[in-house]
Amino acid sequence: MSAQAIDSLPAASGRVPVLVETPQHSGLGGPLDYLSERALAPGSLVRVPLGKREVLGLVWDAPEGDDSPSAATLKPVLDHFEGLAPLDEGWRRLVAFAASYYQRGQGELALAVLPPALRDDSPAQLARRLKRLAPKPAKPARKSTRRPTAADAAAAAPAPPVLPDLSPDQQRAVDDLCAQLHHAAPKPRLLFGVTGSGKTEVYLRAAEAALAAGRQVLVLVPEINLTPQLEARFTARFAHLLPAPHAIVSLHSALTPAQRMASWLAAHTGQARLVLGTRLAVFASMPELGLIVVDEEHDPSYKQQDGARYSARDLAVWRAHDLRIPIVLGSATPSLESWQQAEIGRYVRLNLTGRVGGSLLPRVRLFDMKALPPQPGVSTALTAPLIAALQERLARGEQSLVFLNRRGYAPVLHCGECQWKSDCPHCSAWRVFHKRDRTLRCHHCGFTERVPRHCPACGNADIAPLGRGTEKLEEQLQEALPTARILRIDADSTRLKGELEAQLQTVHDGDVDILVGTQMVTKGHDFRRIRFVAAVNPDGALFSSDFRAPERLFALLMQAAGRAGRDAAGGSEAEMWVQTWHRENAVYQALARHDYEAFARSQLAERKTAHLPPFSHLALLRAEARTEQAARDFLKDAAQVGSTIAGSEDRFVYPPVPHPIARVANVERMQMLVESGQRARLQAFLRDWLPELLQLKRQHKGVLRWAVDVDPLAI
Repeated sequence: MSAQAIDSLPAASGRVPVLVETPQHSGLGGPLDYLSERALAPGSLVRVPLGKREVLGLVWDAPEGDDSPSAATLKPVLDHFEGLAPLDEGWRRLVAFAASYYQRGQGELALAVLPPALRDDSPAQLARRLKRLAPKPAKPARKSTRRPTAADAAAAAPAPPVLPDLSPDQQRAVDDLCAQLHHAAPKPRLLFGVTGSGKTEVYLRAAEAALAAGRQVLVLVPEINLTPQLEARFTARFAHLLPAPHAIVSLHSALTPAQRMASWLAAHTGQARLVLGTRLAVFASMPELGLIVVDEEHDPSYKQQDGARYSARDLAVWRAHDLRIPIVLGSATPSLESWQQAEIGRYVRLNLTGRVGGSLLPRVRLFDMKALPPQPGVSTALTAPLIAALQERLARGEQSLVFLNRRGYAPVLHCGECQWKSDCPHCSAWRVFHKRDRTLRCHHCGFTERVPRHCPACGNADIAPLGRGTEKLEEQLQEALPTARILRIDADSTRLKGELEAQLQTVHDGDVDILVGTQMVTKGHDFRRIRFVAAVNPDGALFSSDFRAPERLFALLMQAAGRAGRDAAGGSEAEMWVQTWHRENAVYQALARHDYEAFARSQLAERKTAHLPPFSHLALLRAEARTEQAARDFLKDAAQVGSTIAGSEDRFVYPPVPHPIARVANVERMQMLVESGQRARLQAFLRDWLPELLQLKRQHKGVLRWAVDVDPLAI
């Protein structure tokens, strides 16, 4: 009997293990036992009682050495979603691994990654959804005396697209990926290509080969705003291969519950052959999965920052390894962890060294701000040379991008008389001034007030903004270049549904001269008309306490530079300006040469000396309490308990420290870092430590929440 057939066998009627969503502090991480009158296969969805509630449950594999109570004391399974095929063994292995590695309950994770609409649906409601999703039978054609011709058949089916010619590097990458589809145990592929080198075309060709082999394809992107344009490109390419409804679907948090449910069901039933999505899509149920693509694999958005703090990129690699299918990780600036994996041979690196179509990478100019003579009242963001460069591009009819990674009008309002600043009363942060709606808004807890007419502390009417955000930059550009058509794209200007897509289309149509934006506009967008990019204030990231800050800054600026000069027919040389007070910094020098490899070598050497990832492994214990002392005491006691667990010679527990934003919504936040030289030993320590932390929390009543973050990205 095949493994798939064995997997589909139902469990015997009687006692069945069922996962339900339970909070971490309950200590109920595994399945609970229920009584079922019918045989239920692992992976079946059911409705069960939990306390006084009726909740969604997932029949799970029986744990080894089961010593559960007798069936006489068990509560019954109330209903069974019999119209839905069980979630397969591969999906269950993925959830079990993720829950174990990231130290979360299996029920908490499994139920959290299912569509929210499933929690409220009855089996009858789900059956109606499945009926609506089922392919409609073709209507009988009208009788005709004329025999159909080849022209009729061609008109009925979408025409295959005209494929672009591949560069030699692209062809080698495509050949390698297609060969991996038939390999018994393929290694992950790291597709390292400069911006504009045609990585997406490589993904499309590899996906086409997987689809032709009858397999499903999963494509992950870091940002929701990249999903529509990628979906449009994949749909245009595969309309002739996948003409059926729901053959290509998206999965991300911006979908309505009904849309997300329909996409998930299409993937689970096999109707969807290609799934595009953000990090939550890594848990999509795809029984015929044959290829995984992770675009912009370096992006920190792949790491979940609350609940089960999983890395979708790392889980995608694990899932591909478990299923023995190919995975390709693409980036112009790979994460140093992935780069190191390629250096030691665990990944295979595929290089795309040049841009498609013969276009050149933009020339990077490091503009030394110290060379400018100081002029009182003159903005240091919009220098005279920068305005002149923008005017020159404007005269040529070319588009420009001005990049500032801070939204709002100004980060703080300030009183020159008493030195009052617009701090948030609930957080250890400033409230940002938004001029358009005249509000002070905290970007951490959301607390918002109208801008006061006078200083709240001394009554001075002359309160002024300090610093600048994209809103102020847009205003200053409009004053300096009154004839320019300027558009700002950031989280504030694209709040409503469809606004981002409409604004991006305006840029593509050439109706914008200067685009002002945050990192939203630097990732993945194929702006064909932009020839000039300026980063006006990037230095702040150079002095962050986070050891990953240089890596993030380099990646962000490389991505921003990559928006310029993507069309070889543009005429003039593409250029990027970086206005900096520290032009000799190694990050900027490597950027000027477009030399990621030298930057990676330098950073990896520093991290190896400092014993930092990827040469060590980290976990972060976070605690939130009403007072800083309560959080600190909990973490100190946690460290003391941890010191009694075996294996202390291979780990180091750092003292508790406040979070960079120590107070949010009147909650104090502290954190404590655990470091180990071996991943397995760190995991063993965490497994022994967590039960002790559950007990410890009961003694520390002042602690509101605590969580363990494995492989943290923000420290």
